[in-house]
Amino acid sequence: MPATQNTVRLAGLIGLAIAGAAAGAFVAAAGGQAGVARYGGAAWVFILAWIITMPVLAPSLKRRGSKGAAS
Repeated sequence: MPATQNTVRLAGLIGLAIAGAAAGAFVAAAGGQAGVARYGGAAWVFILAWIITMPVLAPSLKRRGSKGAAS
């Protein structure tokens, strides 16, 4: 598998973990709200966090990987 594909896959997994943590934090913070608002909001936060982290993580992991290969 090419290194670029591995980098994108790693960025996706890390982004998935960050988005899951953000959604979990939202559920914990919205403890007193109705179930639909709490879990619907958590789904929204999860999707947005994943969309935001993917384009940020992939280039930074790619840069870090290329620095490690050059050393």
